[in-house]
Amino acid sequence: MMDPAELHATLLAIDTHIDIPWPTGPDFFDDSPRDQTGRRVDAPKMRAGGMKAGCFAAYVPQGPRTPEGWEAAGNRALAMLDAINGLARDAGDIRVRIATTANAVEAAHRDGAIAIVPAVENGHAMGEDLGMLAAFRAKGARYLTLTHNGHNALADSSNPRKDLGDGETLHGGLSELGRAAVLELNRLGMLVDISHVSAQGALQAAMLSRTPVLATHSCVRALCDVPRNVDDLMLDALRDCGGMVNITAMPSFLRPGGRPDGVTVSDFVDHIDYVVKRCGLAHVGISSDFDGGGAFSGWRDASESGNLTAELVRRGYDAAEIGALWGGNFLRLLRRAEEAADA
Repeated sequence: MMDPAELHATLLAIDTHIDIPWPTGPDFFDDSPRDQTGRRVDAPKMRAGGMKAGCFAAYVPQGPRTPEGWEAAGNRALAMLDAINGLARDAGDIRVRIATTANAVEAAHRDGAIAIVPAVENGHAMGEDLGMLAAFRAKGARYLTLTHNGHNALADSSNPRKDLGDGETLHGGLSELGRAAVLELNRLGMLVDISHVSAQGALQAAMLSRTPVLATHSCVRALCDVPRNVDDLMLDALRDCGGMVNITAMPSFLRPGGRPDGVTVSDFVDHIDYVVKRCGLAHVGISSDFDGGGAFSGWRDASESGNLTAELVRRGYDAAEIGALWGGNFLRLLRRAEEAADA
């Protein structure tokens, strides 16, 4: 059996969904323990855990679907993207780069630098203005999560917000604006993320998009029946469009009623196994949702990322397969989006 630690050290391990503290938080290069900083991902923890790259999301909570609400959401997303871009610097022997293409991620890895890929979580951030998507792309964003908890102007959410007056559906999946947004994301070379989107909206996005769609931070509904997870029909749609689901570290998505102390690395890899068997290894990856609620026993922060590799080795995955799961599959989708973008 190959040595998991030695293998992990060689991988280009990419976490496809990480949140950032907002509006302020500890310095990204602060090496203090997690119980002092409250942060599960920072540059020292990424280096300690062999996490070579991560998608850092400008997360915008759902608010009122009004001009004022859209303006506030857009301003927040732009400011958060500026903060994410500001993480790139050298400090001591740690180097951090912003990487907005698949080639740039690989180049950072070759140079021994941590790569950060910006993203935006919740299409509420664009309001009704498709032009905002180009503004996000100009600041490096490589994917847009169409919704969060609560319906927005683009699509129905898997988790309606009664406190915002949501019914079960608002648009019957994607709105006309949402359909236009999917095509604009294609034009810009940004990936369409269907995590948080209703089942109907996610299927519509997969059928409409000219490039593969993905769920950047979701789990398998057949193993844990919560609305945020991806059911078998959607898994098949992701396979058929060339997309993928990135299994995430949210305890309640991994086991029914799951809590951090009661969920393990084995539970996490069960979800990977399920997708591999149903759809093929090319259609699954890894994410944490660290600093956004993700964490469980054995993967409590980025420094423990090697534990996932050890479990994958124990289950018989080989080095090439583990490399694909940890990042190769995601880079393939980034490249597909880049190739399809308008010049």
